[in-house]
Amino acid sequence: MKSLHITYIGHATVLIEIDGIRILTDPVLRNRIGHIKRRGGSVDPASHDSLDAVLISHMHLDHLDLPSLRLLGFDQRLIVPSGAGDLLHRHGFRNIEEVRAGEIASVEDITIAATIAHHEGARWPFGPEAETLGFLVKGGKTVYFAGDTDLFPEMAAMASIDVALLPVWGWGPTIGDGHLTPRRAAESLQLLKPKAAMPIHWGTFAPMGLGWMKPYFLSEPPRDFAQYAGELAPDVDIHVVNPGNFLQLPS
Repeated sequence: MKSLHITYIGHATVLIEIDGIRILTDPVLRNRIGHIKRRGGSVDPASHDSLDAVLISHMHLDHLDLPSLRLLGFDQRLIVPSGAGDLLHRHGFRNIEEVRAGEIASVEDITIAATIAHHEGARWPFGPEAETLGFLVKGGKTVYFAGDTDLFPEMAAMASIDVALLPVWGWGPTIGDGHLTPRRAAESLQLLKPKAAMPIHWGTFAPMGLGWMKPYFLSEPPRDFAQYAGELAPDVDIHVVNPGNFLQLPS
């Protein structure tokens, strides 16, 4: 019997193993990006070995990380938002498939449907700009990877989701517009109606200089999300998985 195995590598990087297919989201595999530094140990190389596809939700530096993609190889299949392909081609990547919201890609028997996301998509500091997406990964079960987004009413049209991977914070003490807070992530459950949800985009990176502290934003957002979810969507099973750990669900 095949199962759904989801490893929360950290930040928005998640390994989805579904029906024998290995799909990685928004890979950030190194220990530092600019002024933000990974908390805890380095990423296990086994978590990004022998991948069938990589999904990129948008072009922000903490979601489309070129050094991490180089670790995966220039022939790794990349499914990316419309507008991101030119940048990747210029950096030597050869197996790129651009998609827009509403379009579908496939990886053997798995379908990957691009969804809209409400988040600004320009790459800092001078562009370019591409779409911002989420993805529905559909096999024996359906997994929704939200990328970075705020609430949007079209979430209600995503039916029959088994697991929703929802961002609940970021890498600093505050988050700006276009992000789900723990409360708004819990509110999204009322629209998405998944069977289960797992908070992501938390607990991984912090600005340099905060390494000696244990700030609230590194540990509490997923617990706050779970509390709000219990109040707003009590029928949804909430799984808080720490970076480096996994969730396994039978098929």
